[in-house]
Amino acid sequence: MLSQKKRILVVDDEVGIGKLFQRLIEGEDLEVVMAHSAEQARQLFYNDHFPVVLLDLELPDACGIQLLQEFKAKRSRCLYIVMTGRSTTRTAVKAMQLGAYDFLEKPFDNIIALKKIINEALEFYLEKFDHTPVRPGWEELARRHRFIVGKSPDMQRLVATAYKAAAKDISILIQGETGSGKEVLARFIHAASNRSRKPFFAVNCGALAENLLESELFGHEKGAFTDSVSRKRGIFELADGGTLFLDEIGEASQSLQVKLLRVLENGEFMRIGGEELIKTNVRIIAATNVDLREKVKDKTFREDLLYRLEVVNLTLPPLRKRPEDIPELVDFFLKKYAQREGRQVLQISPICLRILQAYHWPGNVRELAKTIEQVVALCEDPVIMPRHMIGLLLHKNPAGHKPEGLPEDEKEESTDDVVSAPVKYLQACLAKDIDWDHLPPEQLLLANKLARNLVHNIERVVAKRKLAEGEAAGLKDLEGRFIAETLRYYNHNISHTARALGIARSTLYRKIKKYSLQEGV
Repeated sequence: MLSQKKRILVVDDEVGIGKLFQRLIEGEDLEVVMAHSAEQARQLFYNDHFPVVLLDLELPDACGIQLLQEFKAKRSRCLYIVMTGRSTTRTAVKAMQLGAYDFLEKPFDNIIALKKIINEALEFYLEKFDHTPVRPGWEELARRHRFIVGKSPDMQRLVATAYKAAAKDISILIQGETGSGKEVLARFIHAASNRSRKPFFAVNCGALAENLLESELFGHEKGAFTDSVSRKRGIFELADGGTLFLDEIGEASQSLQVKLLRVLENGEFMRIGGEELIKTNVRIIAATNVDLREKVKDKTFREDLLYRLEVVNLTLPPLRKRPEDIPELVDFFLKKYAQREGRQVLQISPICLRILQAYHWPGNVRELAKTIEQVVALCEDPVIMPRHMIGLLLHKNPAGHKPEGLPEDEKEESTDDVVSAPVKYLQACLAKDIDWDHLPPEQLLLANKLARNLVHNIERVVAKRKLAEGEAAGLKDLEGRFIAETLRYYNHNISHTARALGIARSTLYRKIKKYSLQEGV
């Protein structure tokens, strides 16, 4: 049975490919079985068991993508590694999106890397087959670089694809809303690539004027323009061998797009005011929060540049689509900002996490980080409660908003959770069986003070909005209520109550009788 788990099916019409794999990985309890056509592959695949299948996407008698989908539908547990020429890298990326474990580019320049991918696939399969918890290869790298991936399936798939694409040295386009973490993902890709020991530069194409941005990227010669008193090397020179992250690429001017296209095609550029062609080997990761295809239709973005940039297209889901990731992100930010403030890490109450998960986060992870930073700075208690953060979120929640990403049976209950959180919190407190009689004195006094302030604030707003039912309370009603509250405060001690009210004991007795304020009210 063990030998069956280590059999590999290689589907490729080139005989030399099969011999290469046989020389490379046969032995050590590994066996390579060859199929030179789709028909032969079907016969072998359905009559035997292979944990790993290497599938060429350009077969003479079938479409490799369709064959992958067919095999995947029959045996989803099998790991599929697709093989493709460099001219069809996009097809390989599509195969990964359909469930392929990885892809290999022909010709195979790095035999060591090739063998490593196959061994990793086998190890992954054996761990999964034996029901051993599988730790993704990217998990440790993400932890070291403080990249919080979370538990949502969309993020798990995205990072798995990014991790594999990182090793391929191809251009990547990251799409996502503002604040969703595009630069963090780009830095992770750089760290996972074979360029990780080289520089990583990040440039926001929308933050600089056109001439300044071009000078920043390509450099300039002395005298190229006013104030250029010396030669300046640009980022394309400084980042040689490394990675350049171009954020908000959709804001790049037409002239800059032309220059970027030349760098992507030939690895060449000239400094501003220069005449010498300079070679560079820089990997470009671009990012955008707009639809570049729409900009292509509007003729504000070059289609050929888009084609070069999005060899792999990664779309970051907005935070509202992955509320299950919020607790882990909150924990990370709490530790980060507590360390910066030099204080003990705060705990967060479950109801606060619920509020955070129900909020729609238009600013995504960046807005969440800012909110936690403010809470850490302002909260003096060891546990974060709704009163510490409700003011930060209350005014942001649009009326009638229904949080996304929550189970269907909870959506109705969760509507306007942020707006109604104070009421729900009070309901939760009143529903609890709190032993008030044995509460420490200092806590009981504080609770009493907070309750009085709460009632005062609520009554003030109710009066302001003219929501009070019936006629306003008369002076007698108010006097009776106030005496009753004071009596309760002093546990019906007549002397203390009379002294606090500034009246004689005999007067207090008369009013108690008048308002029927017997003990226990």
